Amino acid sequence: MFNAADMLRLFQKYRGDALVIPDRGARHWQGISTNPKRDIPLGDPAMGGHASFAFGLAEARPNEKVVLFDSEGDLLMNLGVLATIAELKPRNFYHFLMDNECYATTGGQPVPNSSSISYSGIAREAGYPSTYFFDDLEELADKIEMILNQPGPVFVHMKIVPEIENEPIRRRPRWQTRTLDEVLRDIKETLGVAV
Repeated sequence: MFNAADMLRLFQKYRGDALVIPDRGARHWQGISTNPKRDIPLGDPAMGGHASFAFGLAEARPNEKVVLFDSEGDLLMNLGVLATIAELKPRNFYHFLMDNECYATTGGQPVPNSSSISYSGIAREAGYPSTYFFDDLEELADKIEMILNQPGPVFVHMKIVPEIENEPIRRRPRWQTRTLDEVLRDIKETLGVAV
């Protein structure tokens, strides 16, 4: 297992101008990203929505690299999205799954069967042409550039150290630097979409 922040710092070196949906890594990513106007931190939409949003963005913007940092709890709420992504094969979609084996943002409850599930295996069987598993940051560092330079869809399952939060959500320090309205305004402006 490795730390989410360390992994995100590694990714930043190879990000280029990719559109990034940081999902559960957002609280770290906002301090690491060097191109926040191309970041789309969604906060907490209905669980299960991040992969569908990122996939839809990849389909709508086929000339833009789209990178999602998903979580296993989020993905488990909508496993069917893997089959849809695999069937439509967006060549610009990179699906990184941060698996900490628990629901860390709600107190650390264990994810069912967490130590046995092979999410990269599920993605491969759903039809993703390229899947990877990493529990060692150095191994990821050796392959991340190659992963990001191959055509998507690509699925990368990573074992992440849990960072359990027990403070009620409304009492936690706010890490967001922009409101959702500001995020949407920035991304529309960046992509040249009419506001």
